[in-house]
Amino acid sequence: SRHNKVTKAINYMFEKDSRWKAFTAFLDDGRICLTNNAAERALRGVALGRKSWLFAGSERGGDRAAFMYTLIVTAKMNDIDPQAWLADVLARLPEMPVSRVPELLPWNWRKQPLAEVA
Repeated sequence: SRHNKVTKAINYMFEKDSRWKAFTAFLDDGRICLTNNAAERALRGVALGRKSWLFAGSERGGDRAAFMYTLIVTAKMNDIDPQAWLADVLARLPEMPVSRVPELLPWNWRKQPLAEVA
């Protein structure tokens, strides 16, 4: 039946060519996941804390909270302990030349051995 929910979903996929291309993209690129479960799980913390975000105090406080949340999630996405990364970056940043700051980004960051820190 064309009124069946599954039929409607299938027809929706074929209405525009770009939808079908987007749906089948995972067949050509193994990095693309068929589902969005990983994204849904990543957003769960934001959804659970949404009432807390109301108490940022001001628009500037909300901007700062979003900035910090972005740093934390980026560190987690790169398999880095956010607290260790942030502590190391804050300790090294004052002595670091501007040209080397990209080394402190989560995807480039390597914790310095204790001998180098002193």
